[in-house]
Amino acid sequence: MRTLSKEELKRLYDEDFPLWAEINLQLLKEKAYDLVDWENLLEEIEDMANRHLDACISQLARILEHLYKWDNFRNLAGGECAGKDWIKSIREARDEIKAMFKEYPSLKNKLPLELERAWIRAQVKLRKWLLKNDYEPDEFNIPEKCPYTYEEAINRDLKKELK
Repeated sequence: MRTLSKEELKRLYDEDFPLWAEINLQLLKEKAYDLVDWENLLEEIEDMANRHLDACISQLARILEHLYKWDNFRNLAGGECAGKDWIKSIREARDEIKAMFKEYPSLKNKLPLELERAWIRAQVKLRKWLLKNDYEPDEFNIPEKCPYTYEEAINRDLKKELK
């Protein structure tokens, strides 16, 4: 493998990521630390660290979306049957989060801090769902701030609320 300059290696990051990763790995193995593209490597490590948290945030957004639908749109979506699907989806999302917590325990302390980020994603899904069902989202005043606490999102038992 020919030696690349730092500038060539940085360019390779955008042009051929697998080759960039392979070269940096080899440089690390050879302890040629002065040749490593540290800027992009550190960014990649940070992205790896956040990937699992992002997956948990997506599941939390799913829970918030379906809680909000349960509380506000059961009459639009066919009542009890739609509600049962939302309950099932919430249970599945909670199970996914629990599994991630078992695999990556540090996420348990981080996820509660991400409630508002999850709500932003839930709002997008709620708006798409309303549009798909021929409703104008702006007529429903979906709140900007999340109307649920983290504890409610993780623990509220909707089965008890079935009529």
